[in-house]
Amino acid sequence: MKVRSSTTILCLILVFSASCMYGQPWGDYTLYSTKNSNKGYLIDMSGNPYHTWTFASNAPTGYTTYLLPGGTLLRTVARAGNYFTGGPICGEVQKVDWNGTVTWDFVYSTPEYCSHHDICPMPNGNVLLICYETKTPAQATQAGSMQAITIWPDKIVEIEPSGTTGGTVVWEWKAWDHLCQNADPSKDNYVTSIVMHPELLNINYHTQKDWMHVNGIDYNPTLDQVVFSSHALNEFYVIDHSTTTAEAASHSGGNSGKGGDFLYRWGNPSAYEASGTTNFNVVHDAHWIPSDCPKAGYISGFNNKGGPGNKSCVDLVNPPYNGYNYSITPGSAFLPATYDWRTVYSGSATPDEGTAQQLPNGNTLITISFSSFMYEIDSNQTQVWSKTVSQPVSNAFRYAACYVNGPLIVDAAADPASICEGSTTQLNANASGGTGITYSWTSNPPGFTSSEQNPVVSPVTTTTYFVTVTSQVCNASDSITVTVNPLPSAPSITQNSDMLVSSSSTGNQWYVDGSIIPGATGQSYIPQQNGTYQVSFTDQYNCTSPLSDPFDVNWVSIENISSTDELKIFPNPASGICTITGIPVNSRFTIRITTSAGNPMLEVDNMSRINVSSLENGLYLLTIWMENEPSVTKKLLIIH
Repeated sequence: MKVRSSTTILCLILVFSASCMYGQPWGDYTLYSTKNSNKGYLIDMSGNPYHTWTFASNAPTGYTTYLLPGGTLLRTVARAGNYFTGGPICGEVQKVDWNGTVTWDFVYSTPEYCSHHDICPMPNGNVLLICYETKTPAQATQAGSMQAITIWPDKIVEIEPSGTTGGTVVWEWKAWDHLCQNADPSKDNYVTSIVMHPELLNINYHTQKDWMHVNGIDYNPTLDQVVFSSHALNEFYVIDHSTTTAEAASHSGGNSGKGGDFLYRWGNPSAYEASGTTNFNVVHDAHWIPSDCPKAGYISGFNNKGGPGNKSCVDLVNPPYNGYNYSITPGSAFLPATYDWRTVYSGSATPDEGTAQQLPNGNTLITISFSSFMYEIDSNQTQVWSKTVSQPVSNAFRYAACYVNGPLIVDAAADPASICEGSTTQLNANASGGTGITYSWTSNPPGFTSSEQNPVVSPVTTTTYFVTVTSQVCNASDSITVTVNPLPSAPSITQNSDMLVSSSSTGNQWYVDGSIIPGATGQSYIPQQNGTYQVSFTDQYNCTSPLSDPFDVNWVSIENISSTDELKIFPNPASGICTITGIPVNSRFTIRITTSAGNPMLEVDNMSRINVSSLENGLYLLTIWMENEPSVTKKLLIIH
């Protein structure tokens, strides 16, 4: 793209013009709430107030405040009277609408557990909470701790909101279920080698009361995984959220097959006795970079004192993804050995807290909490926006106007969502809340992309399709899984007297000379003409097999189906007893009654009087086999 010379000259003249010297800020509004205050602020790009929320005096901000689509806040509350103390103890979560009305107020605080620090809103409307739970000195030593002390290990709960104050724990993960120790083989969780078990947490590493001090949490809907950061252990951890609560307490199950064990950890290899550099010196705000941003899929951590001269910095790492798992050489540390990207704050470090939000245009919004400073850098790490406030800010987030004022929503669907191997289905993306919408489809397993709203796909295996819709600077995403069912194997045909029999007991469809025989869907079929017969099988997923190998029939005589020979059925139509006349005396014979499609219904030997009262109304075929005579088939009508 060429730049007009007049624009270049203007930038040289206006040397202080941000639009010429730097990249552009992203979005329209910045949300923040100062710690322990009763205000939430949404400011415009000039730093002026756009909207302010006022909270009750007994509900100050605990740590995190998020904006949900349409202008509702989801916030943590520093609840008074919690049993647990220290750090950003919360114990309460609220939703507050645009007008300041509390629409949901949920308390998660008892002497046994209490929420603290960060929360994570989920796509299904639920909320993830970080929580302390308490373990006694006796429980600690039984678990293998060399110190007989009270420990507050962390757990994560998923809350499904209900009503104005209710909530149900629908999923739970506990660090206490995933420990190891090599100090005492008589205690629980004993392993001979810590480094060979990076999936477990060494209970004897930096053990103290507030042992992990988890402070940041995020959810990846594509992987169905959770990442969280630990202040005290200088690591972040990835766990599988696709598990049940029971599986999350075990070492198997879920997409990863590893239950609730760590799938990935990074920042401090010494925590599991591996060799390598300790990259984090106090870490906060672990989160995945979203799919609409450069470096999507990287994990970000706010490294409080990890930069040169103990400066605060933001570090990004690209995990060694391996499907739903992460590659590692046994006995070694997880890769990468060091960060893949870093930006260092030039001012005074914030010893605690701090966040970074990666933005769709490649910019990054950074919060230096204890300096009460927020700033935005472009992809060249040049500052393009900043704001200083009067009190510490745990985190700040940037939003686009269309997200604030009217959310862009998309629902993904497939018609049908379950198909047979080799079939196609149409994906559908129904978007609302924006104009000029564009569509972007991807898949897992990867390989499919499309910019159509409703593309047609033919997956070869069960596939999840992801759609991102964009309107102005806003976007929304959803996904749909298309199940691909394999085709069943073709059945085989055997002959039983003059009857053809399929190897499948149900789901059959018979063919003659390549054409469907209407109504011939039983396991057996009596040919009504000479020709090449085949049968297919349809399974419980409505998937139809290939046709069986051909079976040639050449024994059917046209004279066999006749109404002019000496054999007669009386009465016909029949309802009870019918008699077959014209059978030679002392002949041995078999009579079989079938449906018109060839499905056998009744068979007798050497009996010319037959009770047909059990048969339903309809047209049937009555076939007679006599010794040394060709078979004869008659039509029999049953009317009760």
